[in-house]
Amino acid sequence: MKLALLHTSPVHVPVFDALRDAGHPGLALRHVVREDLLERARAEGPRAVTDDIRTLLEAAAAEGADAVLCTCSSIGAVAQEQAAAAGVPVLRVDRPMAARAVAEGPRVVVVATTHSTLGPTAALVEEEADRAGRTVDLRTVLVEGAWELFLAGEREAYLDRVAAALDAVTGRDADVIVLAQASLADAAGRTRTAVPVLSSPRLGLAAAAEECARAKSA
Repeated sequence: MKLALLHTSPVHVPVFDALRDAGHPGLALRHVVREDLLERARAEGPRAVTDDIRTLLEAAAAEGADAVLCTCSSIGAVAQEQAAAAGVPVLRVDRPMAARAVAEGPRVVVVATTHSTLGPTAALVEEEADRAGRTVDLRTVLVEGAWELFLAGEREAYLDRVAAALDAVTGRDADVIVLAQASLADAAGRTRTAVPVLSSPRLGLAAAAEECARAKSA
């Protein structure tokens, strides 16, 4: 089985390789890293990168990918919309996380470090709530100053800043916390909050592996 992954940062490559090695050893990964897509999506809006994403997805299909996993929440919706044009299943890494969050309870806090991710992730949680026939009380938290640390390569300070924001969320505020970006996943292990914290990489890769298996057996 072959899965193509569309990233907007190279930091995600070793993360998904490790998750594959630990849980999906039969899955071949091909990483495509395009940092410029996120830069343009943040500056001009996600629709500005539609043509580029469609071209990348078509190339992945031509190279034999059974499915494509978009690991960037800011452009995930655009990528998924191009699945028909690409001719292969295209998955958002954060959709399984959003579905899990809705099942945890109605009070959902979405945490992000960039504005471009808050809207798409909040909309995805609402979409999964509608799909499940549930209502959610949604709140978003932008961790000020953290994105600049990420861009500067200061990963430890970045995760600590996010963990501090998570510490401020208590059971009086939320039933579950959603980490809106894959780059935030390791902050879950640094927080002292008692509220369940969900991240997207493990859940997203598992869903993509299942999709590859279905496509292979079809």
